[in-house]
Amino acid sequence: MAPRDRRLRTLLTVLVAWSALAGAALVGAAPASGVPGARTIAPGVLYSQFDIAAARGTAHAHLLTVDLRDPRVRVDLLYPGTVAARATVSRLAAARGAFAGINGDFFDISETQHPGVEATGSSDGPAIAGARVLKAAVPNGQRFGPRLPPGADTKDVLGVGTDRTARLDRLSLDGSVRTAHGRLALRGLNQYALPKGSIGAYTSDWGSASRMRAVCGTDTDRGAPCSTDTYEVTVSNGRVVATSDRPGGGPVAVGTTVLVGREAGARHLRELYQGEPVQVSRRLVAASSGVPYRFAIGGFPVLRHGVPSAGLDNATSAVRTAVGIEDGGRRLLLLALDGAAAYRSGLTLAELASTLRRLGAADGFNLDGGGSSTLVARQEGASAVTVRNHPSGGVERPVPNGIGVFPAY
Repeated sequence: MAPRDRRLRTLLTVLVAWSALAGAALVGAAPASGVPGARTIAPGVLYSQFDIAAARGTAHAHLLTVDLRDPRVRVDLLYPGTVAARATVSRLAAARGAFAGINGDFFDISETQHPGVEATGSSDGPAIAGARVLKAAVPNGQRFGPRLPPGADTKDVLGVGTDRTARLDRLSLDGSVRTAHGRLALRGLNQYALPKGSIGAYTSDWGSASRMRAVCGTDTDRGAPCSTDTYEVTVSNGRVVATSDRPGGGPVAVGTTVLVGREAGARHLRELYQGEPVQVSRRLVAASSGVPYRFAIGGFPVLRHGVPSAGLDNATSAVRTAVGIEDGGRRLLLLALDGAAAYRSGLTLAELASTLRRLGAADGFNLDGGGSSTLVARQEGASAVTVRNHPSGGVERPVPNGIGVFPAY
């Protein structure tokens, strides 16, 4: 470690203290833009790192501070081009030309409870990239991530609107399938799990993964058996062109929609015939904002209006990734903990909320952690990003999405 880095580490360790009431905290620290040692890595973007004294030992944080008021910088979704696919954060950033980024939402990484059914790699929550709606949320009981805190939902998102302001919100699917028989409700969009008795739509944004996982489990039990009452209808140019008794796989052509039904949804789809006109519509509706979102990603809130969310776990420590919102939504704090052995005890969710608040955030949002926690950024003068933290698995884990920091065009 260079002498300057050792001095910075010593200074920050002195500034950090443990408080039994507040959890992990940067005692007396200024907002993120004033963290000692923060340096500019791009217009409107600062990078810093510091220690946090927590209940189970010292954690080490890497932080990107993004000033959304600066017209030279923007944030957007990092993803591999389809939602049912994965790549490392460094590869996603390189492919999209981002100069920094972190990993994103929890995702379907394993399907050991459903023999013969492959994991899709798709995320739990909604996703919007470049104002394009990519997917909706799986049912709460089907999510792959840890148990949600009280009041949280898989529909919860962190988003940035067309007004360049960041917000916490909740995005619900509003969609329909209009046929000669009437209107059917659409309750899924490019998601790895559908509610019981429902119909979901899959487009070219889904990717080539099998759609079979969509009919497994129930709204309250991820591990429940796959449904045996299923049906699939392919719609192209506004008409039914193919049907099947089981969900299929492979890429969906641009302009084509595959409808997958289970139980009551399957019975409705069986009424459709080859050549029948079908119109599919879908959108994500925000619970609290009237401003359209250019970017949104799933996770769950840990801090609202400066107050930690009720019922946050203060017993389980882990390596975590999170986002803080400060300055009325005009500044983002992208934080990833270090997974090196010396720091792997990490933070509890309650400590994470406290840390974000002490950094100046009014709102905080938890993302996937553990082996997924990754923060990348370009070194000064470099043309490609490098991983700044140490992934706890020793190497970067491929993930379905993340938050990228880009030059504004």
